[in-house]
Parts: sequence; C-alpha cells; structure tokens
Amino acid sequence: MKIYWIKAQAPRRVLALVKYLGIDADCIEMDLKAGGMKTPEYTALNPNRKAPTMVDGDFVLWESSAIMAYLCIRERSDMWPAHHPAEQVEVLRWLSWNDHHWSRAVGPFYFEHVVKATFHIGEPDRSSLPAMIPELKTLAAVLDGHLAGRDFVACNRLTIADFQLASMACDWRRSEMPLGDYPHIVRWLDRLMHIPAWAEPWPTQAVERGEKALAG
Repeated sequence: MKIYWIKAQAPRRVLALVKYLGIDADCIEMDLKAGGMKTPEYTALNPNRKAPTMVDGDFVLWESSAIMAYLCIRERSDMWPAHHPAEQVEVLRWLSWNDHHWSRAVGPFYFEHVVKATFHIGEPDRSSLPAMIPELKTLAAVLDGHLAGRDFVACNRLTIADFQLASMACDWRRSEMPLGDYPHIVRWLDRLMHIPAWAEPWPTQAVERGEKALAG
C-alpha cells in the first residue's frame, strides 16, 4: 500500500489512522511547491491533484474520509462502523458537518498561520480573519455543546469522525482560532493529543521520494 501525502489537514488524519491501526504502508511525501502533484503520473492517480491518495494494489482511492473508511474496513476496525448502519450515519453526520461547515470556518485560520509557514508562502494575513469569527463561534458552540459529557464525537468511542474534525483545529492555539471559551472542545482536542499516532502522525521520508515512487 502507498499513501501519497503533504503536510496538511486531510493527509494528517489518514496518516494518523495508518499509524494508529499499525498498517504497513509506504507513506510518500509529495513536493507541493515543485509541482509534484501536477505531474501526469500523479494526475492519473488523483485528477484533483490533491492529497492524500491511496494505492492498494490495483485499487486507487482519494478523499480522506473515504480512505479512512476503507482502511478501517480492511483492518476490521470499528473506527468506521461498517456493520452497524445506525452508527454509520452518526459518523457520517459529523463527517458531513466537518466538510460543509466546520472546515470552512476554521480553515482560513489554519491557512494563514500553519499552511503559509509550512510551505513558505508568506507571512500571515490577519486582515480577513475577524470576519470569520462569528461563524466559527456559532459552529464551535454547536460542537462544544455536543461534546459536553462526551469524550468523543460519535458512538461513544474513537472514530474517524474525531480524526476528521480534530485535524481542522488541533493547531488552534498556533492558528489563533478563538476556541478558548469552549472548554469541551479544548478538552477533547487535548485528550486526542495523548494518542501518540495522532500527536505525531508525520512520516520521516524525504520529499523527493514522491517522484521516484510514481516512476516505480
């Protein structure tokens, strides 16, 4: 199995799951700035030219939530409840809420303070962020209320929903997200950081391996 990744939110949750489940995968970092994901070889795997992308034998899959579900099914992990429809829709609700609401509210903070620094694309521009705060606080109140009395987002246990939502906000302090007034979110995020695979999901391979892996 190969997982193509860059140091960003969506690959983080997949790589954390790979590590958490103990999957033997070749995790290949792509060189974003050098155009590694725009090559014909990579585009043939993922026409969106984004990461992560998973290749398992002849099967190619992109989109982090789909990859996480596949990995759980493959490893028989109930982090994706494949055989429990009611739990499936509970997890799906939060995956959808993340993609359509939460990620859009917190994403700009992450981009300005983490993505720019990671890929050396300039200093943070804080000027547009105040306009995002009301929506972020509205959504944070929803999540905080849901997490009151709960340790996890869904199914009363760790699921891929936790990894999906937490990837968007695990760097909230560095990203200057106004989450300090939401104690249940902070508790949940800090608790996840006690999971070694989540706290340090990044592989150590060099970037240039990406092109070699595609060529092979």
